[in-house]
Amino acid sequence: MSLKVGILGASGRMGQAVIVAAKRLDVAVTAAVVSQQSPRYGQPIRANDADGGVCFQHADELQAGQVEVLIDFSLPQALSANLALAQRLQVPIVVCTTGLGESHQQALDQAATSIPVLYAANTSVGITLLRQLVKLTAAAWPHTDIEIIEAHHSAKRDGPSGTALALGASAAAGRGVELADVSAGVRGDGLRQPGSIGFAVVRAADIIGEHTVLFAQSGERLELTHRVGDRHIFAQGAVQAAQWLQQQPAGRYSMADMLQLRTLLQDLL
Repeated sequence: MSLKVGILGASGRMGQAVIVAAKRLDVAVTAAVVSQQSPRYGQPIRANDADGGVCFQHADELQAGQVEVLIDFSLPQALSANLALAQRLQVPIVVCTTGLGESHQQALDQAATSIPVLYAANTSVGITLLRQLVKLTAAAWPHTDIEIIEAHHSAKRDGPSGTALALGASAAAGRGVELADVSAGVRGDGLRQPGSIGFAVVRAADIIGEHTVLFAQSGERLELTHRVGDRHIFAQGAVQAAQWLQQQPAGRYSMADMLQLRTLLQDLL
């Protein structure tokens, strides 16, 4: 029997992409949650589902047993309610919302004491691998300058992107420090401080997502870049994460856990 998935933020561009990806991966979308103000409420999630198919609904209408795992592509301000929903239904939740702050991270940790929680600012397998490469490079090349450049579509709300910040955190971890202690934020005026990590943000047209981590020293530089040409990559990764998470006990997880990267690196080294 297909895994039963509920999508939070189902009417957004990523929610719609998850609906398509779920069908490709033989996963059943059994709930599509939208906000109280959404004009899509009550409409079928697919045009040809008018006769008895799944319709967009509100979170308080979800019933026990309707879903086996939730995928959240909504907004940061909805996180608390979404985690409470997952706890009420006692199902795992994959949180893909970007722009989360420290209080949000604490909420994820708290929820993970009772249900499986996987948080990923970016569900691309390529980005997950890039984070490991960045951490390794930062550790092995400790005196280089590090800068992170990211580009997204003109409608993206947060900047730097959650993925850029995650890459910055990986670079900082490779150096044994916290990003908050070395981040220069979005580069503006002023001299570069040694050991700092800066960000550059581009917002234009329909760019889906591009991230470059630059390591530079006098006479030499290394650029690690990831580009996305189809946002269904993110949706596919989210669905795969949901399939994996549904088999895990309560706890806090990442895409690296799903890919078993720690075990792979140990085997390779």
